[in-house]
Amino acid sequence: MAAVGYGAGFCRAGWQPSFQLIRHGSKAVTRHWKPMHFVRQKLMEVTEYIPPKPLIAPECMPRVKVAEEEHGFVKFLRRQVEQTFLENNMIAVCQYNYAPGGEIVLMRHRLRKYNIHAKFFPNEIITTVLMESKYKNLLPLFVGRTLLLVSPETRAQEMLRVLKSIPQIVLLGGCVDNTLLSREGFANYAKLSSLVATQGAVVGALSVLPSQTSTILQRGPVHLTSLLDQYVKQQTGDGAEAKEGGDS
Repeated sequence: MAAVGYGAGFCRAGWQPSFQLIRHGSKAVTRHWKPMHFVRQKLMEVTEYIPPKPLIAPECMPRVKVAEEEHGFVKFLRRQVEQTFLENNMIAVCQYNYAPGGEIVLMRHRLRKYNIHAKFFPNEIITTVLMESKYKNLLPLFVGRTLLLVSPETRAQEMLRVLKSIPQIVLLGGCVDNTLLSREGFANYAKLSSLVATQGAVVGALSVLPSQTSTILQRGPVHLTSLLDQYVKQQTGDGAEAKEGGDS
């Protein structure tokens, strides 16, 4: 009762609650959707912007290829191909048909004796590398399954001897000392003598000319000397005969 009485006295003293109800006046919605006037609708249709048509249809435009990032293994193969073409003086492109694995292993072993190595690369990788190099004229040879026979030395004769025993691998062409050769070109190159023998023949041919020149230059003085000796002998003989005739 004391609590109730205390609360009632506090209210009579002028206590007010902490919140008040305030009433706001609401406005009436006066905007309603109305249909567009017929004349205005016609005007909007007439004045509508129509973009010009392109001269070339979008379907005929060339598609822009999105550059794809190369895979790490593709980059590794590209570096291997570039290194192969830079470090070797003889590069032969062969068509690789089906052959038993034992014959291929035997062929690679026989070629390795002459410092010739067999390389297998995808044609897509080789094509992208050769398009930007001086060997781009070799691109028509890379059709189907191909095999590269490379060597830092020019061992065409030994390579042809080994390939003769394996008909599944056909020589198409290649490059020797920055010179493009066909299959017949490799055969003709293999028939040439070695570099040492060719150099010896050239040196011999060059040494013959000076010796012949020396002989030609010495022929005149020698002939003149022989004529003078003969003349002296004749004069000496004539003088001796005249002296003998006078004594008699």
